[in-house]
Amino acid sequence: MNIAAYCRVSTDKSDQLNSLEAQKRFFTEYTEKNGHNLVRLYADEGISGTKIKNRKEFKQLLKDAEQGLFDMVVVKDISRFARNTVDLLQSIRKLKALGIETTFLTANMTVLGQSEFVLTIFGALAQEESANTSKRVKFGKKMNAEKGRVPNLVYGYDKTAGEYFDMEINEEEAAVVHRIFDWYTKDGYGAAKIAGMLNEQGIRTKRDCNFSQNAVCRILTNELYTGKVINGKQEVTDFLTGVRAKKDRSEWMITERRDLRMIEPEQFEKAQQILASRHEAFHMKKERQSNKYLFSTIIKCKECGWSFRRVVRTYKNTYVRWTCSGRNGNGADSCPNRVSLEEEELIQALEDYFAALLESKKKIIGYVGKEFSRVYKARNENETYAKELDAKLAKIQKKRQKYMDMYTDDLISRQELNARIGGMREEIERLENERKLAQYNLDRESQLDGILQRSFKRIENITSVRDMTNEQLREIVQKIEVDKDGNVDIHLRLFGELGLDGTVLISDNHT
Repeated sequence: MNIAAYCRVSTDKSDQLNSLEAQKRFFTEYTEKNGHNLVRLYADEGISGTKIKNRKEFKQLLKDAEQGLFDMVVVKDISRFARNTVDLLQSIRKLKALGIETTFLTANMTVLGQSEFVLTIFGALAQEESANTSKRVKFGKKMNAEKGRVPNLVYGYDKTAGEYFDMEINEEEAAVVHRIFDWYTKDGYGAAKIAGMLNEQGIRTKRDCNFSQNAVCRILTNELYTGKVINGKQEVTDFLTGVRAKKDRSEWMITERRDLRMIEPEQFEKAQQILASRHEAFHMKKERQSNKYLFSTIIKCKECGWSFRRVVRTYKNTYVRWTCSGRNGNGADSCPNRVSLEEEELIQALEDYFAALLESKKKIIGYVGKEFSRVYKARNENETYAKELDAKLAKIQKKRQKYMDMYTDDLISRQELNARIGGMREEIERLENERKLAQYNLDRESQLDGILQRSFKRIENITSVRDMTNEQLREIVQKIEVDKDGNVDIHLRLFGELGLDGTVLISDNHT
């Protein structure tokens, strides 16, 4: 009889592959002993038995069965055929319809012509074993997460020899990680630009590949570099389908590992803010980030919202001007702004403006103090409001704890507990957010003088606007707006940090 044999191992670890080789030898000996002709041995390596779609060899077996290449399929155990009862029965029925027997050797069972009842029982047992395995894996991951273990390879770290979960800092790679964060947060380079710079220097990823924009972004968003090991962001909701679901941050398992820290939390948070602002700028405003030139993406058209672009002309007389990229790229009908700014004149205007700011330092500090008080009211009002919120929070948290204690003492059921505290969580969250905002306003009032002094210090340190980088200019200037009449408005970062309007008119003339 022409037969086909099928075997499978569920991981690609060396011990399991040895098991695969053992299964292959078993079927070869079986066919020789029983006088059958082994047409082909189908073997899936490192594949789970819960889903057929990923098992290439098994699907090939079913296709060959339709071609009549063999008369019987031999499988050592039901669990090797499938750990999903539905898939098991459907596959068996398909083979039966083709007149092909399926024999499970350890169960001493031939399917053709027999009832499916016993087979269903064995299939259900195999599925239950798979479910138990899934639970054991989840439990193991939870234990590893609680101990702050990191199972995967991460750039900047090396696995400790002989320890799968332990790691230590790789000093050479850590220097590259520092460079990436500095380039991004201090020099203003984008992820794609950083990837190109790393590749030009011949620096490779952990898996010896070229750096990509996504690879750089993964480094910039990995909290492990701040010494936080985070596990449990997702969980498998159905072991049969492998469907994963994201878990709320409150359910994540976070372990502090100061020995793994290479980036300070403040710099990491700054990187996240830049990432978020650039993502919003591109997806909401269709605005790309660039720091190639001094004024790149800083000058904005007040008419269409597009950035101004740098135009260099070298015919006869060389000049550098900035014009609306919306009008330039989409045509004159898209934007009425025909203004072009001479780069040299704009640099000189900024230098004159910064000098005027320093001369009016005391007057500006007084003005900002009054404006801040007007916007955020008096400090004592904020303090009173913060105390009121603290009292409300304490009251509702005490009430919630009372019901939790009643549930613990079996005085109320779980359903009664949910009914009584159902809306409290949202109310606590709302009050906590308001409390944070109140504290934020109080903190900003106390930090007002420091913010002003730092801002003016940046301006005082300017020796020449021409020698500044795009990122350095961004620390002082939030944006420069130009309307169709040639009015140029500067929005200082000084005022933006305080939540005030920082528009200052430089010139109302056509440049």
